Amino acid sequence: MPVFAPRQLCLGASVIAIGAFDGVHRGHQKVIGSAVASARQRGCPSLVYTFDVPPKAFFSGARVITPVEEKIRKIAGLGVACAVVAPFDRDYAARTAEDFMAELALLNPQEIWVGADFRFGAKSAGDVTLLASRFVVKVVDPVCCGRGEVISSSRIRRLLHDDPAAARQLLAHN
Repeated sequence: MPVFAPRQLCLGASVIAIGAFDGVHRGHQKVIGSAVASARQRGCPSLVYTFDVPPKAFFSGARVITPVEEKIRKIAGLGVACAVVAPFDRDYAARTAEDFMAELALLNPQEIWVGADFRFGAKSAGDVTLLASRFVVKVVDPVCCGRGEVISSSRIRRLLHDDPAAARQLLAHN
């Protein structure tokens, strides 16, 4: 799977899944898998837009679950055609929401798939509603484990310390 830097790729059409995807857990797999399925149906490339490091690691020092090389390998295993990996640093974090949407426009998204809590732009100024003002946005509901609890990277970070076996189950690839 080819990997590009931001603004390095222009496409005639695409279906994009956007997220930090730290861990590429079962919830992430649902977002990415939905984008891949839609892209196949539409006959255009699927693309994952992700970040290195995850924003939560940059802002709060959270543990990175999956190094970027492993994350890309796992994403490629989900059938994604290509990826954009943005280096998340101080300059990237200062970008406006409008700048991010202008970059996405270069990829000509037919659909963008995200989780309900997706935020973007400096100070998290952009949200799903703003994104949907310019693009067709599909929001994937949270995925829950067998006990009904939401699967999230934050929860997995806690479990890696307290219950590594439970963390592995939430990270399991289908």
